[in-house]
Parts: sequence; structure tokens; C-alpha cells
Amino acid sequence: LCCCEYVDRRGRRNHLAACCCDCEELDDGCDRWLTCKSLPPGALESIADTIADRLRVPWFSGAVRINVSLVPPLVLLPVFLHVAALHFLLGLIILTSLPVVVLWYYYLTHRRKERTLFFLSLGLFSLGYMYYVFLREVVPRGHVEYSQVVILTCGLILMLAALSRAKKDPGYLPIPAGTEKPSHQGLPNKSVRGSSSGLHGISGAASSRAVNGEAKGFCRMSAEQPEGVKKDWCTKCQLVRPARAGHCRLCGRCVRRLDHHCVWINSCVGEQNHQAFILALSFFMLTSVYGITLTLHTICRGRTPFVALFYCPGAYSDYSSALSFTCVWYCAIVTAGMGYILLIQLLNISYNVTEREARLALRDNTGRRLLGGLVIDTGQYNRGLLCNWSHFLSLGSSPPQRSAEDIV
Repeated sequence: LCCCEYVDRRGRRNHLAACCCDCEELDDGCDRWLTCKSLPPGALESIADTIADRLRVPWFSGAVRINVSLVPPLVLLPVFLHVAALHFLLGLIILTSLPVVVLWYYYLTHRRKERTLFFLSLGLFSLGYMYYVFLREVVPRGHVEYSQVVILTCGLILMLAALSRAKKDPGYLPIPAGTEKPSHQGLPNKSVRGSSSGLHGISGAASSRAVNGEAKGFCRMSAEQPEGVKKDWCTKCQLVRPARAGHCRLCGRCVRRLDHHCVWINSCVGEQNHQAFILALSFFMLTSVYGITLTLHTICRGRTPFVALFYCPGAYSDYSSALSFTCVWYCAIVTAGMGYILLIQLLNISYNVTEREARLALRDNTGRRLLGGLVIDTGQYNRGLLCNWSHFLSLGSSPPQRSAEDIV
């Protein structure tokens, strides 16, 4: 393939110059729309798939497909922020609507169980664009020192480094070699019976216990194990899961000590990357608050940052100040959301409970709400504040436990 060629979704060799050729689905949809006829079922999905397949850029080994979810933040965010800087009322409307639209899109993709790069693209581009506005509009005013710019830049770099580490393997369990048939290797001999009541029976029972698309393991007691020690069998991955592991319905993999699937990093948060996830959130909070403080001290001199955030008379005196003030409010909204996520994470770590365990405890009514419902204490792994944090800080530092006490 040359740089402008690619293999389309039908397996045919195609060229970027022919992006508007052979559009049967789109032509038929336009004809039906002009003649006021209804589209057949699945027509819109087919048109969207065709457009997404042809949205590519030239590359050395062939045209590379661009994920459609990456594009909206790159185009809409600068437009919305610049429009919001034109007038106070426009800024109020846009900054109020943006969180609503983002939450709506989150629930839409969550209900469809789809993976999307929209939130990762929005987060990274927001960081880059806020940093660009800071250097272009705030620093030239002369009230920000060189050392403060260096500190802000270092915080941004450290946050990106922690985010890169959080994007790596969260602790996926290895998939057995033969996934067509359940693997009997991890189960005791006496728990495996004939084909009529063996693992095929387990698979059928577990499939009927799936809740909200998440594979819930079906536990069987082993005659060779003490009472209370159980094996957790995942019917999706066809393996025995250790304690606190869970199956992610978006990634399609089982993860050790699964906390949740984070849309902002487009990956699971588990045993191997939970520390990096908390570190990335902490660096983001510190860097964002520091950047907001520097900007408010520049455009609203003589006022404390908290007062200037709500009362800054000269903010809309010129377009540069208005854009900076609008970006400050945008950063404040994002920082408040991320601060809430960080608070919930810190409380969960203090009680040694994961988001997944808290959700299941609420569903099964086996946990108790604490601190006004901010944390759900299951009581199963809580060993006190110091022991809980010591356990969290040691995650991933030792090989996975395989003793009978860790099998649930």
C-alpha cells in the first residue's frame, strides 16, 4: 500500500481520492430523504460506519483511520470558549451546557457499552489548549514570573507521565489458550464432574446471573477446600479469578482488583495502575489550581482567587481578559469534577473498598453508607486506616497471591 491507500471494511483496496465514490448507502439514504420515505433498519448505522471507515489520513504503510470520537473536542472546544468570551451571558450559557452535554454523552456510551476516545481526547486537548491560552494571553502581561511558568510546566509534565503509566496494563488476567472450552486446570478435581453437570452447567448458571452486562462469577464449593473458601469462575474469560478480580464489560477482560473502567483514560483501573491513576489525579488538581490562581492574580489584581472567580469587574474589558476568565471558569468546572472523583477514590482507599465492590454491595444491600453516602464500607477487607493505605501502596510490588485464602 502507498501512503494514500487502505483496505476498507469490506476487505477491498481503496484510495483516499475515492472517498466520495461508491456511496450506495449514502445515496440511497438521500434518495429516501428527498422522497420522504423512511430509512430501512440499520441504514444510519451503515452510513456512519462507511463515513468512519473513510475518515483517514495518509501514512507511510497506508492511510490510517481516524477515530471519529477524537474530532469533536478538537473542533468544538476552542469554538465554544471563544464564543463564550464574547459576552457574560454567552459564557454562562455555554459553560452551563458543556457539563450537561458531556454527562449525556457519557450515559449514552455507558448504556450502549461502547468504548470511546472522546473523553481522553477532551481531557488531553483541554490541558493543551489551557496551557496555550496561559502562555499566549496571561504570561505576556508581565505579572507571571519565569519560575512560576516552570513550576506549572513541570506539574503538567508529571501529570502526563503519571497518566501514561495509568494507561498501561491495569492487571489483566492471562486468557487461557483454548477459549472455546472452559479450562479445568484451575479447578479442583472433585468439582469437575461429567459433561452434564460439570463446567458446562457452571457456564449456563453463570450466564443467567449476569447483571447489567457484567459477568458475575458463579461460585462453587470445593470438597477439598475448607468451608467458606470458594472459587470464582468467569464465564466470559473462561478462567478462575482470584480475590477482588472482576470482568470489565467494556474491555472484555478480567482485571486483578478491578476498581472501575475510567472513560477519561479509556482503560480499566486495577491492581497495576491504581497508584498511577491516583497520582495523575493529584498532579492534575495541584497543577490546575496553581494555574487558576496565577491567571486570576493577573486579570483580577488585588482580589483573592476565590473572590475573583465570582467577582472580577474588569474581566470583560477586553477580549484577552474575557478569554482568560472564561478558560479559568472552564478549568474550575473540570477541576471540581476531578476533585470529586479524587475524593471518592481517597475515601475508598481509606476503607479498602473498590468502586466495583461498593456498587455490588449497594445492589445486594450488604454494605453500609458512611460520610453521607460518599463511601460504602463492605467491612470485608477493612483493616484500619494505616493498614488499608499500606496495602494500597504495596499494590503491584509483589507477585499475585495464589493461596486458598485469596480465592473467593
